[in-house]
Amino acid sequence: MDCLVVGCGLTGAVTARNLAEKGRKVTIWERREHIGGNMFDYVDEHGFLVQKYGPHTFHTKKKELYDYMCRFERWKPYKLICGAVWGGKYTPTPFNFTTIDVFYPHEQAEKLKRKLTEEFVGRPTATVTEVLKHQDSDIREYAEFLFRNDYAPYTAKQWGIPTGEIDSSVLSRVPLRFSYDKGYFDDTYEIMPENSFTSFFKNLLDHPNITVELGIEALKRLSLEKNRLLLDNAPLEIPIVYTGALDELFGCRFGRLPYRSLHFEWKYTQKESFQPAPVVAYPQEIGFTRITEYKKLPLQNGLGSSYAVEYPIPYIEGEATEPYYPVLTEHSQRLYACYRTLAEQIPNLICCGRLADFKYYNMDQALENALRVKVQS
Repeated sequence: MDCLVVGCGLTGAVTARNLAEKGRKVTIWERREHIGGNMFDYVDEHGFLVQKYGPHTFHTKKKELYDYMCRFERWKPYKLICGAVWGGKYTPTPFNFTTIDVFYPHEQAEKLKRKLTEEFVGRPTATVTEVLKHQDSDIREYAEFLFRNDYAPYTAKQWGIPTGEIDSSVLSRVPLRFSYDKGYFDDTYEIMPENSFTSFFKNLLDHPNITVELGIEALKRLSLEKNRLLLDNAPLEIPIVYTGALDELFGCRFGRLPYRSLHFEWKYTQKESFQPAPVVAYPQEIGFTRITEYKKLPLQNGLGSSYAVEYPIPYIEGEATEPYYPVLTEHSQRLYACYRTLAEQIPNLICCGRLADFKYYNMDQALENALRVKVQS
């Protein structure tokens, strides 16, 4: 092999394909028993296509990224609709004027919508952190209402720390809409595979220069000696693309980077529809954060419906959990910088992806970064 890639998620698989098309003989090591990373999907016992590690859709504003995905799978338009439930009431998310109609008396709702339209003229959205600082007391109180009932309890459950400690970029991911528009994203291309994400990965990895080895725990074979990588205790001179948790590569010498994991309770109902939208957040329920109804992601025919209840839990290395999300705080980002400095001292090591970069990437961001990976000859 000319290059070793650790991890067969989107970042690792795209990087491998890109290198293979440039003539590199690439071997991918994946510690799980399947390709596709957290995008892996399969047909369950009730005949529904479900995603083992939580809901994914592909969305982007960039045609070149959409075109890349179309090389390896047929896709169909899919506009993701999400919602939230508290106090026995359902509202779309991102929160919009329907939210105001649901939770406010008519006269107060009309006044608030009018103020928002005037104060944010020409702007379809704003972050909750911005609206929380607005000078108008009615607008500010609306943001405080949403923060108190949704953002704060959901964030505390999801990340396992007080809301005030989490990086503001996390709170900014879900904006407030100043209209009745629905849809979780506003991207030009919003799609789901005609077959499956797993089918996409099979096509992506179908290249004579790519070898995939499953069930390989890379950190049991890789080690470090000063600024050199060793493979089975012998110097490793070829480039290695590493997409795993960076602290684990260095034996957590500065302490562990915090990641959140997830536990899913898989359920089936004979009802034809379980909830109003494919993905619904339950910020005030005990323990779980959201429920994904896979019959609607994508829309599928079949009797009853399959869904998954999602519980955030701490990630603990060595246990049967996956590191899903980096917990972004001032302390964790300083700690990560220490590990990144170590990584940059190893000339044949390339670190990329959500875990190795310690960043919360969407799929299109992960794809774009993977296409930028350069490996020296």
